[in-house]
Amino acid sequence: QVQLVESGGGLVQAGGSLRLSCAASGSIFRINAMGWYRQAPGKQRELVATIASGGSTNYADSVKGRFTISRDNAKNTVYLQMNSLKPEDTAVYYCNVWVGLVDYWGQGTQVTVAS
Repeated sequence: QVQLVESGGGLVQAGGSLRLSCAASGSIFRINAMGWYRQAPGKQRELVATIASGGSTNYADSVKGRFTISRDNAKNTVYLQMNSLKPEDTAVYYCNVWVGLVDYWGQGTQVTVAS
């Protein structure tokens, strides 16, 4: 089994920054893609950013140029640096990690951006 522990959410003013972290532990033999998704109240969960094992990244258009995803393979950790935050970025953010052919989800961390 794989456990994911997220941290770094909170309340920030518009224009501010936050950094999310998600550390994987447990029965890990190979981590493939890692990513972040978010879900705002009344909306479906949506992709924010992903990073492949080789380092290639993919971003939602709404966060391009403001958010940066990165990973530390030695620590089995994925990060999301969020800059120039907007009120519409308010959501619960979930990390997603593929271990082999199985994906796992974090418990979610709340990000609230005040206008």
